[in-house]
Amino acid sequence: MDNKPAAINIIWLGMILVAVVTAAYTGTMDQVTKASFDSAKSAVTLAISLIGPMALWLGLMKVAEDGGLLRIIARCLRPVMTRLFPDVPADHPAMSAMIMNMSANALGLGNAATPMGIKAMQELDRLSIKKGTASNAMCLFLAINTSSVTLLPLGVITVRAAANASHPAAILLPSILATLVSTLVAVVAAKLLEKRDVKWTELTRGEGEVSETGGKETVQEEANGDLSAKVSPAAKIFVWGAVATFVAVSAARLLQAQPEVTFGVESINLLSSWLIPVLICLFLIFGFLKGVPVYESMTEGAREGFNTAVKIIPYMVAIFVAIGMLRASGAMDIFIRFLSPVTGLIGMPPEALAMALMRPLSGSGAFGIMSEIVNRSPDSFLSYLVSVMQGSTETTFYVLAVYFGSVGIRQTRHALPAALCADAAGILASVWICRLFF
Repeated sequence: MDNKPAAINIIWLGMILVAVVTAAYTGTMDQVTKASFDSAKSAVTLAISLIGPMALWLGLMKVAEDGGLLRIIARCLRPVMTRLFPDVPADHPAMSAMIMNMSANALGLGNAATPMGIKAMQELDRLSIKKGTASNAMCLFLAINTSSVTLLPLGVITVRAAANASHPAAILLPSILATLVSTLVAVVAAKLLEKRDVKWTELTRGEGEVSETGGKETVQEEANGDLSAKVSPAAKIFVWGAVATFVAVSAARLLQAQPEVTFGVESINLLSSWLIPVLICLFLIFGFLKGVPVYESMTEGAREGFNTAVKIIPYMVAIFVAIGMLRASGAMDIFIRFLSPVTGLIGMPPEALAMALMRPLSGSGAFGIMSEIVNRSPDSFLSYLVSVMQGSTETTFYVLAVYFGSVGIRQTRHALPAALCADAAGILASVWICRLFF
């Protein structure tokens, strides 16, 4: 297995070579050179900007973990998750972190989903029997993340509303259906590909994966029980009083709202803005009532977030440079012209092909294409289609670089093929479902 190049090596090198060859043909070598430096700078800037969110959410995850919240959530979803991830013990922190990540993605909370996903990948790495190589659970988890089960594509709805689309939230149901298709394909592809990996099966045969934290969790749970008794009655009264005040104020504000605001697109955006502060308070209140020293626990987890954000910089630089060079060379335009006849066979407008090709490569690039099309013609089928594409798929190479880079994975095994299968399924499903709904 070590002698065979990983798929990401071949694809990454191919992107660089295609960019250089295309630049030689199109005469855009200067642009490609500039793009390589600009992309490297953008990767570092983005990684540094992630330090704050990662420190915050990994700190909150630490509070939730110390208080036992993650174990409670994992216990509720144990039947489904144990079937999807049979190699991960049901009570292991990795299981809880994966559930939190998927929940955040489903609610469109990208800033929270990424740190939680990194936490899950780090916990999965502790279970891995071969460091530097993605396990079956890692591959499946990454494929599910790239399929992006998003129930609330708030960013896309906001762009459509700003462009004065007649029905900005009309993409909600098509996006959900398309993302469900891509997620189903991600799971099936990952499961089929892992069965074909004979060498990994032989390596793991007879190797029992035992939770490293089994006994530790029991001790922690007992400790939490002891600590919760130390929370003074006055502190509990203060916390519950704050919760009661929040509920009363929120109810009063809701009653004062105008009907068209309460049930319109604005209500969805309002819900999104409330979710993050409410989640932060819920994590901290739960930990506090369980006797967790929330400030110390928060800062301990935040320290881990800082180290992780720095660790992923080399992986992000590599991916961003390849994507930047490919875009600047004009190769994307050539691909679009070459594949245009094929798109007609599946009912995809040629103009949407740029979005389909860009979505797995660059989140900001795809969002820019979508925004431009929506602003140009907000009520057209093309605008409807690219909006659903944006809301139902994820930036595969970015997720791979960040998640696998956080634990130093170099042998990605079948993670990338499974993720790309999910991307293709999501794009095709978007086209067919939009044809039905538009």
